[in-house]
Amino acid sequence: MGLLAFVVVGVIAGWLAGQVMRGGGYGVPADLVLGVLGAFIGSWIFRTVGIWPGGGIIGAVIVAFVGAVVLVWIARKFKRA
Repeated sequence: MGLLAFVVVGVIAGWLAGQVMRGGGYGVPADLVLGVLGAFIGSWIFRTVGIWPGGGIIGAVIVAFVGAVVLVWIARKFKRA
């Protein structure tokens, strides 16, 4: 995946995670970081479980979204503590 596609996937996944979780996102820069880190975490989660949602940009967004949701959940748990 090219760098531009990777950034687009990261922004989309981070924004979606911010919208799905209660409350708004963290802003475009933080959503980008959440999406990119979410892609790595999501890929690890999917590999560990033994499934892969398919290739292409849609599959990449799904994987990054799942990882970003996990990151947002963890970040909000630490924020409350």
